[in-house]
Parts: sequence; C-alpha cells; structure tokens
Amino acid sequence: MELTAERTERTERATEAAPARPTGRRDTDGMAVASFVLGLVGLLVLNLFLGPVAIVLAGISLWRGTTRKGRALLGLGLGVADLVVLATLVSMDDTVSWGLAG
Repeated sequence: MELTAERTERTERATEAAPARPTGRRDTDGMAVASFVLGLVGLLVLNLFLGPVAIVLAGISLWRGTTRKGRALLGLGLGVADLVVLATLVSMDDTVSWGLAG
C-alpha cells in the first residue's frame, strides 16, 4: 500500500512540475514564417514542390488565426507566384521541366 501511495505522490509531483507546452499561436506564427520563406526560396528552386507547401502552410496558419497575417498572406502570394513562374517557364520551353541554361 505504501508503494502505491508513493508512486501516486511521485506522479502528481511530476505532472505539476512539467511545464505546459505552448500551442496554438506560436505554432501558427511559425507556419506563417515558414510559408513566407518557402515561397521566397521556391521562386528560384523546386517551385513545383515548395509552392504548394507554402500555400498549404499559409492557409493553415490563417485558418488557425496567426498574429502574423501579413507574413502568411505574403507566403500565400509567393506560393501562387511559384506555380505561375513554373507554368510560364514550362510553356516557354514546351517541356515538363525547365532550366535556366536553355
């Protein structure tokens, strides 16, 4: 009986001492920043992959109510721009891929 009481007491102390993980705002702010960075990098490389990822991250962060709405909207715009740049360059080359070398 003493062991059970001691275990229960230890468990209660451990749960009280453990800091609560902040969720919500901080995660959505990080997603907004990541969306912006990925959209910006996607203009130069891997725009077929990074553009949609930037769009999805921006959409999720806006839906969850980020405090960095401007950054998320820029990420959304840059993600769309990635896909527009890809479509333009692919149509100019008449191929499914594009390169700067020609």
